[in-house]
Amino acid sequence: MTLPLMPKATAVWLIEKTALTFTQIAEFCGMHPLEIQAIADGEVAQGIVGYDPVANSQLTGAEIARCEKDSAARLKLLPSTNPPAKRHKGARYTPVAKRNDRPDGIAFLLRNYPQLSDTQIGKLMGTTKDTIEKVRSRTHWNSANIKPRDPVILGLCTQTDLNAMITMANERLTREGLAVPTPPPPETEEAA
Repeated sequence: MTLPLMPKATAVWLIEKTALTFTQIAEFCGMHPLEIQAIADGEVAQGIVGYDPVANSQLTGAEIARCEKDSAARLKLLPSTNPPAKRHKGARYTPVAKRNDRPDGIAFLLRNYPQLSDTQIGKLMGTTKDTIEKVRSRTHWNSANIKPRDPVILGLCTQTDLNAMITMANERLTREGLAVPTPPPPETEEAA
């Protein structure tokens, strides 16, 4: 069940402004009836300003009146009018401290996932095609110090985004009738 915004403050408002039972308020706010009783007694939530669910389009006055008349009735939250937040895909801001790790992540992707296009790598890592080409051709200014490291572990992209890009690249290769490459096995350090 979806809870109202700011459930404890909403419970404070419902206790102060309505004749609903503790059980009705508890079920609507996702709390225990004893918590609602403690709020009503002033033992809990002291200083919390009540949050009006009617003014904030979470309930209607008619819904409250209906439930006040019938103690067995349950409050129903109005559907949200706000669209769900869109999740940004691909690269986001990379902190300055992690920017030096970016070439390592690019080298890892180039070595382990050759099916990824430069555009896909650029979106995942938040970099340019020029930088990807420099890492690939070993003309990057810091190429002597580049060690392929997993960009997920470095925190440069999420595993979900990486898996989605790999899936898209594999589907593209399948459509084009090309073989999907398999990544090399992870390197293990041998005891000397």
